[in-house]
Amino acid sequence: MKILVVEDDKESRDLLCEVLSGSDYAVNAVENVADARRELCANANYGIVIADLRMPDGTSLELLRDLGKRDSKPAVILISSFMSGLERKAALELGAGALLEKPFRFGDLLQAVANLAAPDPVGMVS
Repeated sequence: MKILVVEDDKESRDLLCEVLSGSDYAVNAVENVADARRELCANANYGIVIADLRMPDGTSLELLRDLGKRDSKPAVILISSFMSGLERKAALELGAGALLEKPFRFGDLLQAVANLAAPDPVGMVS
């Protein structure tokens, strides 16, 4: 499973990459929405995007809107130190697979990744 981390804070970005790669995920990271768009256009094989809600050049809600227009789209986990009710609602309506509020436990992140990476059970209809 290939994961793209989108986080403007270098320390947080590096820590997320360390935790994910330590759990045998292939991880790339970028620091803003524009770089995430470029990376996702250049490499369509990401299974999951983990993105901070607010970054200097935009929000990950914009990224979710962009991804919603694609035929093949990765699952998205949004992370934020504060997410308003409206932002939470918009994120879910736009297809976010999980929302994590900072600070979160790495176990919670890894569980969210595992849940999104798991194939649907045989015979189950979504």
